[in-house]
Amino acid sequence: MTLTIGVQMDPLETIDPSADSTLALARAAQQRGHKLFHYLSTSLTLHMTEVLARTRSFKIEMDKDPVFRVGDETLSSLRLMDVILMRQDPPFDMAYITATHILEHLQPQTLIVNNPAAVRNSPEKLLVTHFPEVMPPTLITSDAVAAKDFRAEHEDVIVKPLFGNGGASVFHIRPGDENFNVLLETLLGLSHEPLIIQRYLPEVRRGDKRILLIDGAPVGAINRVPRDGEVRANIHVGATPKPTDLTSRDHDICRLIGPKLRTEGLLFVGIDVIGDYLTEINVTSPTGIQEYERFTGVDLSHQLWDVIEERLKT
Repeated sequence: MTLTIGVQMDPLETIDPSADSTLALARAAQQRGHKLFHYLSTSLTLHMTEVLARTRSFKIEMDKDPVFRVGDETLSSLRLMDVILMRQDPPFDMAYITATHILEHLQPQTLIVNNPAAVRNSPEKLLVTHFPEVMPPTLITSDAVAAKDFRAEHEDVIVKPLFGNGGASVFHIRPGDENFNVLLETLLGLSHEPLIIQRYLPEVRRGDKRILLIDGAPVGAINRVPRDGEVRANIHVGATPKPTDLTSRDHDICRLIGPKLRTEGLLFVGIDVIGDYLTEINVTSPTGIQEYERFTGVDLSHQLWDVIEERLKT
């Protein structure tokens, strides 16, 4: 089976070849003989019902600098693609949401990973609220009074934008910290979007576990340990990735959420677990493939392509 694959992602020149999970997915596809085409979400065009984009063929040569060898740009119908990998990074804004609406016009002839309607309906910090039995105490609000009441109850809290990503604007407010009110005023004044406030989980000092799931089943995990003096466990802000195993609690969480992921067509998902709690379900552009491969020698990308190819056969 030779597939034509469109990869909707950020500009190739911005990619870190040593860490990028989209690169790992594309490399595995190339190893299986599939043809790769890159395009930016900003070039997506809907002409009546025809979905177009300015695509460039590309090949990956890991021993070269740059690692991408690209062809000329061509205005292409995305109906020519067998698979679309929707992998551009957030922000999860109206431009992102519009891209999901446009891509829906390609279904069911083209398999889109992940299903754009499910991505649109599953912001990472909101999808988790459908599983309250495994999430920490959480408040989502633009109401400053409600936020202050929640802080008074739990004292030690994390405050962050509901649609933020990459650890941006994440604040740890400790008991007695007098900056909470001005923080609310600042964040709520900068955006009309709500905040998410959660009880602080001290277990984060031991790491924020990223568990990767393919078609609703866990396939591997890494632990991301924040550096000293930092509450955020994002690798790009200095957290250290470390090998880890899945606990019985991790398996319980995956069994709980797995059926919904499969039903919704969320084939590749990364969840974040701190201690015993599920904090996020990442469906836009989950990361961690290359870090896991360095620890184990296993390239999880091929497991995802096994699932994709089987879906196309049936």
